[in-house]
Amino acid sequence: MRIAYFSESLPPIVDGVSRTLTRLLDTLTADPALDFRVYSPWVPGPAVSWHRRVRRIASIAFPPYPEYRLGLPYGQGVVEDLDRFRPDLVHAVSPTPLGVFAQRYAARRRLPVVTSYHTHFVRYFRYYGVRALEGVGWAFLRWFHNRCASTYAPSPSAAADLHAIGVRDVEVWSRGVDAVRFQSAHRDETLRAVAGALEVPLLLFVGRLVREKDLDDLVAMAELLRSAGVRCRLALVGDGPMRDALERHLPDAYFAGTVEEEVLARWYASADVFVFPSTTETFGNVVLEAMASGLPVVAVRAGGVADLVRDGETGLLARPHSPPDLANAVTALLGDPERRRCLGLAARRAAELRTWPAVNARLLASYERHVGRVRAAPAVRPPQLRLSWRTS
Repeated sequence: MRIAYFSESLPPIVDGVSRTLTRLLDTLTADPALDFRVYSPWVPGPAVSWHRRVRRIASIAFPPYPEYRLGLPYGQGVVEDLDRFRPDLVHAVSPTPLGVFAQRYAARRRLPVVTSYHTHFVRYFRYYGVRALEGVGWAFLRWFHNRCASTYAPSPSAAADLHAIGVRDVEVWSRGVDAVRFQSAHRDETLRAVAGALEVPLLLFVGRLVREKDLDDLVAMAELLRSAGVRCRLALVGDGPMRDALERHLPDAYFAGTVEEEVLARWYASADVFVFPSTTETFGNVVLEAMASGLPVVAVRAGGVADLVRDGETGLLARPHSPPDLANAVTALLGDPERRRCLGLAARRAAELRTWPAVNARLLASYERHVGRVRAAPAVRPPQLRLSWRTS
């Protein structure tokens, strides 16, 4: 089976989408019966085993996040390259011009086209003062996803959200975790010393430092803990446009910036509680990594995170947008080391059940079903392909 992927998120971009695709493409590389090409503005370095299978395309910066780029595949020989590769299936990763191009190519060549849903980006509108555009955004997503044979959602809650806006043919493609890379054995007292947490508990947040992660709630929680005299340190791993403001509002916190995965694993293992206030997650990759590292999680009862964390068993769930609830949950765990230990052990056991090979095997089985349906259909000569900016 030959698969063509179209994605704006690949290494060196560091986010949940690129990390998920990296694990998937590693799986494909290990199977000689599978071949793939990726069309992207980004080409990973030689350390990535499949970097030669990536075709770079022209792109422009995405204004809200200049570190991201929108692919512009027209007029670069992409169609000819695809025809030489002869894919059996096309996977359009995101609802961008690049994804629409992928859909149109697949339609013209009578190939199955699938997509995946990674980000509640329409819900981000309210964080940037354009909530009135949410209706238009959901309508566009419905149009885009219903042009695909399947949409792969990362969690049951994300699938339910898609069904609610009228998206058909939604399947759950969950996420796995590397339970060897992320485990409590990687605890590093040096990191705790750097964060100023040798003698006090260490709270950890991992993620992009952006508004839609509800980091204002994290700031308010930290202020409540400080006012109550709770002794702890907060470390934030990640970077983004909110960093300067967060450094002003959290003068006692430690900001590690973006780190390599090996260092990230040590941060997880060195913390005492993982705190994650985001209400906009479709899954919560960092939450699963924290769980694999034996960390009890304090999160909110919203989105994909609520599908991961069992309240009172692997962590504690607070009300969304309730800093006092977050502060109370953190205080409860900091005051009870034995409960932290039990929740952390249960979190590790739950994470160990989510392996990447099993997760990606289910996705590949879905691919095979779609390819099989097309192969079983009567042959039809494809029309001559002409792609333009106009969408149908």
